[in-house]
Amino acid sequence: MNSKSLITTLTLITSAFLAWQLRWVLLIIFGAVVISVGFDVLIKKIQRFIKLSRKPALGIVLILLLIGGSVVYTFLAPELIIQTKDLENLAPNLIDKLKSILSGELRLLNLENSFPEKISWENIQPISNKLLGFAGGAANSIFQLLLTVLLAILLALDPNAHRKILISATPRSKRKTVEELLDQCRNALGGWLSGMTISAISVFLLTWAGLSFLKVPLALLSALICGILTFVPIIGPTAASLLPLGVSLLISPSLMIQVLILRLALQNFEAFLLTPLLLRRTVNLLPTVALTSQLSLGALLGLPGVLLALPLAVVLQVGMQKILVKQVMDKL
Repeated sequence: MNSKSLITTLTLITSAFLAWQLRWVLLIIFGAVVISVGFDVLIKKIQRFIKLSRKPALGIVLILLLIGGSVVYTFLAPELIIQTKDLENLAPNLIDKLKSILSGELRLLNLENSFPEKISWENIQPISNKLLGFAGGAANSIFQLLLTVLLAILLALDPNAHRKILISATPRSKRKTVEELLDQCRNALGGWLSGMTISAISVFLLTWAGLSFLKVPLALLSALICGILTFVPIIGPTAASLLPLGVSLLISPSLMIQVLILRLALQNFEAFLLTPLLLRRTVNLLPTVALTSQLSLGALLGLPGVLLALPLAVVLQVGMQKILVKQVMDKL
């Protein structure tokens, strides 16, 4: 190995070590970039209708988001608080219901005998509290969240200045390529965010309407969880279905089957029709890529890694197509 190769190898190892040590800082920065792209999408839409400079347009976006958030909180928060308390009361009944079902099946007798020891409300409560505490720490503190939003606002105020810094930090011969790459990443990420937001809102409203029609308890809470977890494809919708299925089981098995049919119909509608339609002009990730990225970043970074896995995969997919495929593989 010559001296140039040795220096390159040591540089890569050092960079990887520093990136791992600063992974939470990098995660905050990337989260801020994702939020700023969301702001940028809204800013561009406002500028299409009103001729405003970027700063007033961003101010309008922030005001509209605050007003919208306040309205949603005013109308939904009281009911969500009530349903959250109802869920805490229903949880022991659901566990007892599952025990009774298991006790009626001889083939599941061994499982039922171990069920009280492994799954009881007394054991679940401290575990759930630990998980919530871990999720809260992994998702960063309130201060870190506010810092991420503040950083996103600063990025959205003048994205061109930050863009120029990245471009100027690359070799002159590669600046045109980097400039095109940044534009493609921004378009792909913005399109993905827009499409997934519309998809999540649609799933929330349709699930809420369907569960309310079936008279399933905790319909609003269940629908909200289903809508939020739409941003975590494959794993999210399946996990979100557990709450309405469990609650409906307390009422009757037939209602649980109806809820299962509803959720399967909505999941297939969202996965095979709505999301592909919304993302047809941007990057549409393969299910294997989405699942692999979620599992990998989830194992490395916990809940924040799962939440940011898909945006990061979108950016990496564009980068691989632009650099690895066109600049390297196509020239071999």
